[in-house]
Amino acid sequence: MEGEIINFTMVWLIVCMSLCYCHTAGKILPPGAGRFLAIAPVVLLFFLLPLQLTSVHLGGATAFFIAWLANFKLLLFAAGNGPLSATPPLPLRRFLALSCLPIKILQNPSEKQSPKNHHETLNQEPKSFLNYWIKALIVALMVKLYDYSEFIHPKVILFIYSWHVYFFLEIILAITQFFGRTLLGIELEPQFHDPYFSTSLQDFWGRRWNLMATNILQPTIYKPTVKIAAKVVGRKWAPLPGVMATFLVSAIMHELIFYYLGRMKPNWELTWFFVIHGFALTVEILVKKVLPEKRRLPAAVSVPVTLVFIFSTAIWLFFPQFMRLKIDVKAFEEYAALVSFIKKLAFPLVS
Repeated sequence: MEGEIINFTMVWLIVCMSLCYCHTAGKILPPGAGRFLAIAPVVLLFFLLPLQLTSVHLGGATAFFIAWLANFKLLLFAAGNGPLSATPPLPLRRFLALSCLPIKILQNPSEKQSPKNHHETLNQEPKSFLNYWIKALIVALMVKLYDYSEFIHPKVILFIYSWHVYFFLEIILAITQFFGRTLLGIELEPQFHDPYFSTSLQDFWGRRWNLMATNILQPTIYKPTVKIAAKVVGRKWAPLPGVMATFLVSAIMHELIFYYLGRMKPNWELTWFFVIHGFALTVEILVKKVLPEKRRLPAAVSVPVTLVFIFSTAIWLFFPQFMRLKIDVKAFEEYAALVSFIKKLAFPLVS
């Protein structure tokens, strides 16, 4: 555990120094090829750094933060777009936080309660600490429940995994948001909006689930693809290839993250999961274009239908990867190692 913490500290020191370099390069070089060539080595480095970590929690979070989010933000920055680009240039502290943390500044805080914006923004009030404490307690109970996994049907275990992953992700992102809010002193957008109330796949992926990934994929993949496709199929149908391209890139990034976690050759089931969801969302958009809103399913029907589709495909293709790569076993070993490490710090004289 001590060695992993040292490696984790070194990796993030390198990340911070690299981002300081990118911040300086952005001041010297205008957007375009020159800035891209200056930043490209950092992007490559950020793909390699997660290989220095082997733990699920530290390595997985680092991979998501720098190999995916930071790299995509830096590529946008090279083109003069995205959250890192501003006139005048962002202060270094804000540049560092926005680069490597899964946070997004709330652009119009005064409008978050406006009725006309309710459909787009949903409820952006931050959840209470009690909410997260309850979820942390549920995660702890789930971890204890795994001790009896031999008596539980494998599909039920996978169903429990799905809630475990959701609660864990929400807690981790809430913690990073807390530090980001403290560091920047500004209001930030939440990254989850109660995904278990999703009325459609479009609602789930676009407005409720892991919005940091959605927000970074939209300008880097979706919008450029739509712009190109519009010249071929017209503006009305251009979003369809945009959706498929976005899900394909998301699939590739998930395969990469899981490689960092397990260091095993992918079996491409994750890719099929995102391909199926991309195709299903494309069909959903097609139906919405031809079906009047008043003839669509009511929320009482669409919510359970949506959740059944999401859970069934995830239990079929997504969550089995945790068992295949033994991520669950590694996670439990890390929990035990963390408890031992804390005890050693708290009671150094106890052998």
